[in-house]
Amino acid sequence: MIPRRGFLTLGSAAVLAGCGFQPVYMPTASGRAGPAQRELAAINVGLMPDRPGMLLRQALQDRFEGTGNVVTRRYDLAVSFWIGGSGLGMQHDNTITRIRLTGRAAWTLTAQDLAHTKITSGAAHATDAENNLDTQIFASDLENEVIQKRLAEALADQIALQLAAFFRKRASDVAAS
Repeated sequence: MIPRRGFLTLGSAAVLAGCGFQPVYMPTASGRAGPAQRELAAINVGLMPDRPGMLLRQALQDRFEGTGNVVTRRYDLAVSFWIGGSGLGMQHDNTITRIRLTGRAAWTLTAQDLAHTKITSGAAHATDAENNLDTQIFASDLENEVIQKRLAEALADQIALQLAAFFRKRASDVAAS
């Protein structure tokens, strides 16, 4: 007898399979990397200025080169990245005790052809916050570095997923035609 949880799992799997659902990073039947993974591995991430940009570039490269296979680069990814802050907590003397940091990234994927053909573009954003204690300057600097890394990781996740979904859909459209 199948327990209720198992029945629900089997039922939801059958429904998803019936509607054509397939995981974005699903490998092919032969076990090779799927279309999304192969295309992501072919992306060259452009340089970005400043420390937060370097963190975002590294996070993107980690996601795209996750398979470890050497692939010929066919695409260039240009990313504009910035972090803005706003005060949340204020004391009576107008000093800010909590800061909300918002990271935003606008990206464009182009082909490495002579015309640098634009393939797709998108945007991502992530929010984090830090406490700003005036007596702990060194600790605040360290916390700011950690938050920049978390924002870069969150933005890289969003960009990689957007691109993977684009490549997966494009592969499905080509297969259907």
